[in-house]
Amino acid sequence: MLDVCLLGSGGMMPLPHRWLTSLMTRFNGSSLMIDCGEGTQVAIKEKGWSFKPIDTICFTHYHGDHISGLPGLLLTMGNAERTEPLTLIGPRGLERVVNALRVIAPELPFPLEFQEIQGPEQEFIRKGYKIKAFRVNHNVLCYGYTLEIQRAGRFDVERARKLEIPVQYWNRLQKGEEVRIDGVTYVPGDVLGPARKGIKVAYCTDTRPTDSIVKNAADSDLFICEGMYGEPEKAQKAVENKHMTFTEAAQLARRSKVKELWLTHYSPSLIRPEEYMAQVREIFPNSCPGKDGKSRELLFEED
Repeated sequence: MLDVCLLGSGGMMPLPHRWLTSLMTRFNGSSLMIDCGEGTQVAIKEKGWSFKPIDTICFTHYHGDHISGLPGLLLTMGNAERTEPLTLIGPRGLERVVNALRVIAPELPFPLEFQEIQGPEQEFIRKGYKIKAFRVNHNVLCYGYTLEIQRAGRFDVERARKLEIPVQYWNRLQKGEEVRIDGVTYVPGDVLGPARKGIKVAYCTDTRPTDSIVKNAADSDLFICEGMYGEPEKAQKAVENKHMTFTEAAQLARRSKVKELWLTHYSPSLIRPEEYMAQVREIFPNSCPGKDGKSRELLFEED
């Protein structure tokens, strides 16, 4: 099971009841964040989730509404006596940007591990997550992300017995480990069937529509996509500022064949996004206007 929560759904400036951009997920005791805009800490507390399990924070880009909440979050983690390393993933310049922000958070009791994205696409494996960053089209270097929880094939008890693998080693093979018994090495493929469908979430914001989004969001269980403008008359403004409209996000969702679309990263002028959803649902019926605190439990499909 993967828990997903849209902590902040605003772009540019925070509003009452709408914090700036941030997403948080929880899986198997580990939490991951994408972006950390102003108000992220408040949103986490309002949701009732914990700062402690956050192991990884990914950044789409370094505009203030996506990273301005980081120094305060780091201080809160430090005040909670965290000692475990925190991994930060983002476009080139990550370490320079974060260290500049740390002028107001200079001493932390835990190390920061920086992983700068190289090239148009890159994969990272973190705490059960397969993270893929892919370049999108904004007015600065910017990436979208997919998060996948992969699922191994079903354990074949009969094959394990035929190979005479003792029961005490079965769990390790199920977890993807190799085991060596009496000079013979056994690998998970010896006892596992074909990989089963996992869980996939795609997230992108601050971009024009791109083929890279369609390619990487394909078949996602949940697609969280920026819809800065709902008003049809602001289509040209979206082009000029390299953002997206609601209907453009819906078209991406349809092309990507995702299961569900949440819109996010609204312009401060867009007070009631639900007023523009009828046209969105004509394009992609399973669409929702995201809002702060909106969450979902994504489950593995039944075999």
